[in-house]
Amino acid sequence: MEVIGSLEEIVLMILLRNEKVNSVDIAKEYEDALAKNISIPAIHVVLKRMEKKGWVRSEFGAPTAERGGRRKRIYWATPTAYKLVSELNDVKSKLWSGVTKPSLQYVTI
Repeated sequence: MEVIGSLEEIVLMILLRNEKVNSVDIAKEYEDALAKNISIPAIHVVLKRMEKKGWVRSEFGAPTAERGGRRKRIYWATPTAYKLVSELNDVKSKLWSGVTKPSLQYVTI
């Protein structure tokens, strides 16, 4: 199984939750879920990298008047991405199930 970065994993999960989505909507969902800002260029870098790996596909949508006739690039996750994230989730769940009691060094009082 391939290990992926946390940003890649989060973006893939956002893509898997949505049928097709653009980078602005990915950033909004990321910010809603994590309560952290992320730049659109950072999203683009991750999407391009994942597209090269075959985890993401994209196409241009129709031109819109609100964008001055420009088209948005629309992204979606591939079946390979689904399998990857699913396997990663299984591994994380298995590892987490072995955590029986947190060490006192992690407990804040």
